[in-house]
Amino acid sequence: MNYSSELKKFLTSQYIYSGARIALAIVIPSIILAQFGLLKEYFLFPLGTSFVGLTDQQGPFIRRRNTLILSIFSFFLIALLASLLKGFPIAVYLQIIVFGFFFSMIGVYGMRLATFGSIALVVLSIFIDGHLTGDDIFKSTFIFFLGCLWFFIIFLIVSKLQPYKLASQVVGENYLELADYLRIKAGHYTKNPDFDSLLNQLITQQVKIKNHQEDTREIVFKTRQIVNESTTQSRILMLMFLNSIDLYDKLLTSENDYKRMNQVFGETKLLQNIHDYLLVMADEITNLGISLQSGLPYKEITNFDNELKKIYDEFFDHRAKKFSSETMEDFMMMRQVLMRITEITDEVTTILKVNSQDKKLAKSLSSGLDYSQFLPQEEKLNLKVLFSNFSLNSGHFRHAVRVTIALLIGYIVSRFEILGIGHSYWILITIIAILKPAYATTKHRNLLRFFGTLAGAIIAYITLHFVDEPTTLLIILLVSMIICFSLLKSNYFWAVLFMTIYIFLSFNFLRPGNINLIFKDRLLDTAIGGIVTFLVAYFILPVWEHTQNLALMKKSSKSNLDYFRLVMDHFLKNEPEDQDFRLKRKNAIIDLANLSDNFQRMISDPKNQQRKLEAVHQFVTTTHLITAYTASLSQYAKSGHEFPEIDFQNWKIKISAELLRTSSLLYQQDLDEQIRSESRIKPEDQVFDLLEKRKAELENQVFSDERKTFTVSHLTEIKNIKELLELINDVAKDQRKIIEEYLIHQSKANA
Repeated sequence: MNYSSELKKFLTSQYIYSGARIALAIVIPSIILAQFGLLKEYFLFPLGTSFVGLTDQQGPFIRRRNTLILSIFSFFLIALLASLLKGFPIAVYLQIIVFGFFFSMIGVYGMRLATFGSIALVVLSIFIDGHLTGDDIFKSTFIFFLGCLWFFIIFLIVSKLQPYKLASQVVGENYLELADYLRIKAGHYTKNPDFDSLLNQLITQQVKIKNHQEDTREIVFKTRQIVNESTTQSRILMLMFLNSIDLYDKLLTSENDYKRMNQVFGETKLLQNIHDYLLVMADEITNLGISLQSGLPYKEITNFDNELKKIYDEFFDHRAKKFSSETMEDFMMMRQVLMRITEITDEVTTILKVNSQDKKLAKSLSSGLDYSQFLPQEEKLNLKVLFSNFSLNSGHFRHAVRVTIALLIGYIVSRFEILGIGHSYWILITIIAILKPAYATTKHRNLLRFFGTLAGAIIAYITLHFVDEPTTLLIILLVSMIICFSLLKSNYFWAVLFMTIYIFLSFNFLRPGNINLIFKDRLLDTAIGGIVTFLVAYFILPVWEHTQNLALMKKSSKSNLDYFRLVMDHFLKNEPEDQDFRLKRKNAIIDLANLSDNFQRMISDPKNQQRKLEAVHQFVTTTHLITAYTASLSQYAKSGHEFPEIDFQNWKIKISAELLRTSSLLYQQDLDEQIRSESRIKPEDQVFDLLEKRKAELENQVFSDERKTFTVSHLTEIKNIKELLELINDVAKDQRKIIEEYLIHQSKANA
């Protein structure tokens, strides 16, 4: 691991930038208030700032602004109402029920409002027992309101000064994820690689890339300055993102017969040289991503043409020694691998040129796409959507019920005097932070929350025992706060650890010498909250991942069929629009990532809920291969070359029929007998005859060591196209058999 690059990635990321903004917005007013001896009296000011800051999720400016405004007034009203009703037990329980259910249900409108709803419940938990507001409720809640408003002012100022900052950071983050994907790909070119492990790593990384691309689409395509303004920076940012998607497509297309390749060339230096070259390229892409995140100029270090030529020279030298009619197809396979690497190199070179465009050239850059077509679908803010989810069939409804019940149990437990709980709201906050719609996520966060709290509490306790210098403690507090807010989305364990440290230090500033009580309460409350959360998540209307399998399989099967047909239309000269191609490709990749993500969460479910785990895993694997092989096929389709030797019409009918058979099984539809017969069609290709003819020619002529770098013969191209079509067909057959077996077991289980 390159620790220098990892540190730069983190320090230039949107997470550290956002974390520092929230932390400084909290700490600077706190220091000023402390200087005038007003921090204890106005403690609710920085508290309000922190709550509103946490609702500022990445996205377009307008959505972020609207969410912050909603948060300011909602949090103020919740704090005021909770404080006024603190003396009425029945009213308190009604608040928990009404607010707990409503603010959990609004997650139907997307992650942004789901986050807002969670923080709103944290505000309710903080103010529900009235210990923070004191006797003057209106003064205290107004101070809290001003703290909420303060972050909004900071947000407006920063957005005005740096309108492209977030977009640049998320685009850079896409390149960092692509670099990691390329490093995994490079692992296939080592000696005796673990192919199953590499495939699982690729699928996991595809989920990350999909999530980043979805977030980036929303930010880039809905930021007015980028879409509408003709500035150099806006045009380059837009094209850098679109080119990152094209690069991902190229990386997907580099799927090869790695096992055969290792058998034939495993003992040569060629594979190791390819491995090293791909790692160097990944490092360059990483540096580009860091440059985009930081806003600093990028300087290319590697001369790709020279490095790639060395690999070709190694290939030609080995070919000169070993080439014959028997090894011809092996060398054709390796030549095709080199061409795929060349295409990836060309894409990276194009990206670097776009990134370095000057102002005159940038004005001519345009994608010509309708960006609205590529945005992720979101539910519209209307009551019909909300009420339509009032059903046990809705995952959002079931989650809202679980949250409400867990909060009620947590609050009741916090009232038990025998436990001696001094900070009862910590139990409720723990429940809100841990309890998520998916059991697997809840289980994982529960463990991270407990161990992160334990580790952070011990570190904070030791720190406060040995350090009593206020300035030093303030620096530790600020650093802990920045790291906590920076890691909340990416590394929950460390975020909780540093959160615990800054909470301990904050309480120490407010009430010095109270460390033992805080230590006991924090650990006890976290343990109680974790136990309540686990019991509710397991027993109250759980949503197991296996219940989502069939729906995700259907979507992925359909999108792969659409993608394959569109690629074949390219070969048949029914050329679709570039936008339509991008949309079909996007849908196939997103549906594959969603299916993979579902499978990974399913592994964390209880053993008795991991139903047909092996079959689902096989379906995920075959779906990945079909998508990757289709993407590889698309490179030939868009090359503009003619391939009359391939019977594309019959291949399209044959494979489409096989994919349709799988879809029909998934949708439990009666299959047309014509579809079955179409899947047995034998395309009339001429590739085999041409290969045999070429081998015969080689038997009767002297080998010519002609070295055409960066090119590939027509025979090699048609051979690879035919192999890709055969691979897609074979994998589609395997997938259909997997689903047949899957449905047989399912029908037995339901009987």
